[in-house]
Amino acid sequence: MQSICLWSGPRNVSTALMYSFAQRDDTRVIDEPLYGHYLRVSGAAHPGREQVMACMNCDGNSVMQSLLHPAIAATRPVLFMKHMAHHLVDIDAGFLKETQNVFLIRDPAEMLPSLTIQLPDATLADTGLAVQSRLYDELRSQGQQPAVLDSRELLLDPERVLRLLCGELGLRFDPGMLSWPKGPIPEDGVWARHWYHAVHQSTGFTKYKPKRGFPPRLGGLLAECAPHYEKLFAHAIRAQDGD
Repeated sequence: MQSICLWSGPRNVSTALMYSFAQRDDTRVIDEPLYGHYLRVSGAAHPGREQVMACMNCDGNSVMQSLLHPAIAATRPVLFMKHMAHHLVDIDAGFLKETQNVFLIRDPAEMLPSLTIQLPDATLADTGLAVQSRLYDELRSQGQQPAVLDSRELLLDPERVLRLLCGELGLRFDPGMLSWPKGPIPEDGVWARHWYHAVHQSTGFTKYKPKRGFPPRLGGLLAECAPHYEKLFAHAIRAQDGD
């Protein structure tokens, strides 16, 4: 079984990317399997917290052991797990040696205004950027070459960026990844009603549109996020050569 972990931050078109991979006939997708674990160990006050914890295994080590068990391969040969990077807390991360790892980032100047709609008091920890930055360095030091996707680059040219990503993962590119039926998919987490409104109205990757204006009150948080984002963006797959 080929196991892929997507390590994203919130509001990064990660759900659209999961929907994209769900269109592949060789791939099974899993939506944020460590969310319940994260809520349990962090105490984070997220929308629908109690419902999320009640409906899933909240022991992260047990979750990952189950997902990476060889028996899972009997379903489809590729397993795509969408994770939020900040969910990787108080857990044995040894499983990362068994997975291909992909990082999905977004310019915090565009991400933070969206994130703070659901999390008005968001901090650097809620963005996942510091975890992504540290984890990227750790994986590189272990000999891995994780792919990095940037939300803007993906939306500027979905086909090119997905072709290059598939190449890095050793997968054939499937044109079906560029579109999906409108509405939810069975793999959505129970939290979808709080976070997935836009993707449920979509039938593919939406055209990139720059965000206008930035709330001055988020300036301090933006300054914390920027160095982590810029470091990772330097390694991102680009929509155009030389950009």
